[in-house]
Amino acid sequence: MLPDLLGALVGLGAVGLVYLTAAARVVKQYERGVVFRLGRVMDPARAPGFTMVIPGVDRLHKVNMQIVTMPIPAQEGITRDNVTVRVDAVVYFKVMDARAAIVNVEDYRFAVSQMAQTSLRSIIGKSDLDDLLSNREKLNQGLELMIDSPAVGWGVQIDRVEIKDVSLPDTMKRSMARQAEADRERRARIINADAEFQASKKLAEAAQQMADTPAALQLRLLQTVVAVAAEKNSTLVLPFPVELLRFLEKAQQPTGADAAPPAAPHTEATTPNGQDHSTTRPPRPIPPTPEDTPPPAPHPDLP
Repeated sequence: MLPDLLGALVGLGAVGLVYLTAAARVVKQYERGVVFRLGRVMDPARAPGFTMVIPGVDRLHKVNMQIVTMPIPAQEGITRDNVTVRVDAVVYFKVMDARAAIVNVEDYRFAVSQMAQTSLRSIIGKSDLDDLLSNREKLNQGLELMIDSPAVGWGVQIDRVEIKDVSLPDTMKRSMARQAEADRERRARIINADAEFQASKKLAEAAQQMADTPAALQLRLLQTVVAVAAEKNSTLVLPFPVELLRFLEKAQQPTGADAAPPAAPHTEATTPNGQDHSTTRPPRPIPPTPEDTPPPAPHPDLP
């Protein structure tokens, strides 16, 4: 009798252990468990931790509640200004309602991916090329709104959408490069012309100042000599301005009382009978030079 009772207890314990093993479930912290009992969903969803289900009757589906990073394949389209581009993006989303994500849509990941690709192609067709290249923040917001509207009914919340890259044809890249190069060259020419204009104004003011003060030109020349001499050159080529020569010529000319009167010709005066008679001495003759003296004529009697 006792052995039979012990055998029954052992059998019941084994059956209970098997049942407990089959019924025990563990839901992780970042998951939620959706239980279907005989095909009907049970509310609420199972919280993280240890939970029990009825084996053979209940089916437990675990839903990941973490943020999912899903890349959108590159989509080729034509922009509003008729430029063919390829654009790829990335979507960040998470499940907010585990029950709706399992019941309302067959595969919420595939649904979000297809909706993101369709919305991206629609955004490409509605935007200009300049917007795709420079105004991406506004396009990201519009793309996020287009994907999030239907995803609300799936229990999915779109956290963020980012356009990663915009691929252009090679011909368009070359055209844009030429445009940028021409624009930079235009700005460089304008800056150079403005610099020349300002430099000419300063040079004109300097020339006027030197014209008013001639000594400034000599000081500038000496400064140039000092600057060139600092290079330890063996040869110094220095332009000598004509204005400096004129300044030195004016400095050498005597002025005022230092100037001597011009010399008068030598004269002799006689005053016979109280009358003045001035006579001018004739100029002294200049003796002829040997080159100016003709050779003597030969004597006729000499052979």
